[in-house]
Amino acid sequence: MEVKVPADVPKEWRGDYIKNYNTITHGDGRLMLFAGDQKIEHLNKDFSGPGIPKDDGDPEHLFRIADGAKIGGFATQLGLIARYGMDYSRVPYIVKLNSKTHLIKTSQRDPLSRALMDVEQVMEFKRDSGLNICGVGYTIYPGSEFEAEMFREAAQEIHKAHRNGLITITWAYPRGRAVTEELDGHLIAGAAGVASCLGSDFVKVNYPREGFEGLREAVMAAGRTKLLCAGGSKTDEKTFLQRLWDQIHLGGASGNATGRNIHQLPLEKAIKMCNAIYAITVEDRGIEETWKIYSD
Repeated sequence: MEVKVPADVPKEWRGDYIKNYNTITHGDGRLMLFAGDQKIEHLNKDFSGPGIPKDDGDPEHLFRIADGAKIGGFATQLGLIARYGMDYSRVPYIVKLNSKTHLIKTSQRDPLSRALMDVEQVMEFKRDSGLNICGVGYTIYPGSEFEAEMFREAAQEIHKAHRNGLITITWAYPRGRAVTEELDGHLIAGAAGVASCLGSDFVKVNYPREGFEGLREAVMAAGRTKLLCAGGSKTDEKTFLQRLWDQIHLGGASGNATGRNIHQLPLEKAIKMCNAIYAITVEDRGIEETWKIYSD
């Protein structure tokens, strides 16, 4: 598949950009992103409790999954990569630049998530560690009274990332006191369009309440920015895989970004779930064949 390189990638970095793009999409153009940024976003809520295996409480569980499974990339904060990456050097990493906890509710204050570090520091880490850092990610909250601050920071870091041959992924969630329905399809399409205006290569959005019609609107609004569906809360495995197949083949999504529906499983099952998601996303396999990958 031909990679359309953005014009803000310098000529001397085009080769790196194409290599990073093909690494995380396996040359297919679709992305199976294993999302592991919830240690900050959701604190320990997602990692301990009924039905969650005890080993999910250990951050290394995320790295064991990423190392043993078929994935496009593993997205998490640089601090975790620095603590564990040396033992899992074959994993393609996406550094999540900003994160916030879920403790402060919208009723208290509109969401604001600032960068923990910048692209220059990521590139220094990439050079010093030798790890396979393929891109960066940033969350924006359209509708927040602080949206302009996040938009500017995201745009700056996306531009810097492209100047260094990195791929960019924007998490785009309409949220704030001005937002009455976070899952409204028109609003989600608008958020996808914002990510495109910021220059992002991929945008991660929640699945709209209107279903495939809303998703197709968001895909069109994103344009050349490819749209990923968030995995959402843990659900039963067969339902999740069917929904993912539908999102890609009926909704037009270019992949997924899944966390809880993977890491809230014991290691062996989590790896099989990754492989099943990868089979749908990248290998274009059907549901029955994919289910065998997970259940065998």
